[in-house]
Amino acid sequence: MRPHVTVNAAMSVDGKIALPSRTGVRISHDEDLRRVHELRASCDAILVGVGTILMDDPKLTVKKEYAKGRNPLRVVLDSDGSCPENAAVLDGSAPTLIATNVNCTKTFPNADVIRCGDDQVDVPKLLEILHEQGVQRLLVEGGSTANWTFLSGGLVDELLVFTASMIIGGHSTPTLVAGEGIKRLEDAIRLRLQRASPVGDGILLEYTVVRE
Repeated sequence: MRPHVTVNAAMSVDGKIALPSRTGVRISHDEDLRRVHELRASCDAILVGVGTILMDDPKLTVKKEYAKGRNPLRVVLDSDGSCPENAAVLDGSAPTLIATNVNCTKTFPNADVIRCGDDQVDVPKLLEILHEQGVQRLLVEGGSTANWTFLSGGLVDELLVFTASMIIGGHSTPTLVAGEGIKRLEDAIRLRLQRASPVGDGILLEYTVVRE
């Protein structure tokens, strides 16, 4: 058993989620930010990869000016234990869990540690553990490597993408999904569009993942 998994992201029309310098920027419109924080408040846990921590240093809490509700458990995929001790997710304002591989011995202030996986974190096993701990709804907020891990592993139930009316460009600019990608079009991860809604100056696309 695993939690219900929602991947939520904001990107430009050309699929970029940061600047070419890899600097994180706010792409979401104010109206969409309200939706995001309401979504956070409705979930039991929110997960990001350590790359997002290093690039954006997000707090991953529910901002009270946007939504009411408790802060979800913050989960960081961090195989080698590279999350800085002064990261915002370690500020003690919400429960936090760092997931590392079994060889990592590092501990973190204000956070519990789960060690699973020989090299990279064993994400399916992690989801089992989270489910056993009472996590029914998990929100994944990236980055692009974590998005690929969940999507390619068949671990996503729904994908929510706010597409802003802008172009960023750049050959190496981070995109919505990274990883090794597919080798044949037949192997593409298929989605089913459920709804497309105007939000501010952009559009919110809501997909479910097609199961074989």
